[in-house]
Amino acid sequence: MSEELIAFFKALSDANRLKIIGLLAQQPYSVEELAVLLDLKASTVSHHLSKLSQIGLVSARADSYYNVYQLDEKVLEAKSRNIFSQENLAASVVDVDAGAYDNKMIKDYTRKDGSLKTIPAQRKKLEAILRYVVKAFEVNKRYSEKKVNEILSRYHEDTASLRRELVGFGLMKREGGGGDYWRES
Repeated sequence: MSEELIAFFKALSDANRLKIIGLLAQQPYSVEELAVLLDLKASTVSHHLSKLSQIGLVSARADSYYNVYQLDEKVLEAKSRNIFSQENLAASVVDVDAGAYDNKMIKDYTRKDGSLKTIPAQRKKLEAILRYVVKAFEVNKRYSEKKVNEILSRYHEDTASLRRELVGFGLMKREGGGGDYWRES
């Protein structure tokens, strides 16, 4: 799928090709007509039309001595739906390491023993560090505040801030009135 996506965007990455699509969306044109309208050489217009034909957006039909080009709006709509589907967008990043940012933050903010050098002030960095810290808690297991503090003290002495931020970012839940804490997922 990514080759199709790249080919589609490469074909549309030229301003003149976009103008050609815009003109063909209004009506069919010959190469010569497009060349005059865009102030380009006919050979240049033919090159652009060839690129657009390769991805199926334009087609030609013979009309006496000329080929008349038209935009295939159904193909454009179908390609747009297909390319921008949730499934295909997700597939385009399958080889990206989604944890790279978190891993870098963990490396930057932790000591060799896994404890934190400092608690990050920036929200994105803090969130990455909290995703690291919350792994110390088992999913759906309830912990007293004392036990939470004991676990968090392995990471940083400011257990109250870590506890508050874990709850604030939704990484842990808490019962009101000093009740239990737990990690849902």
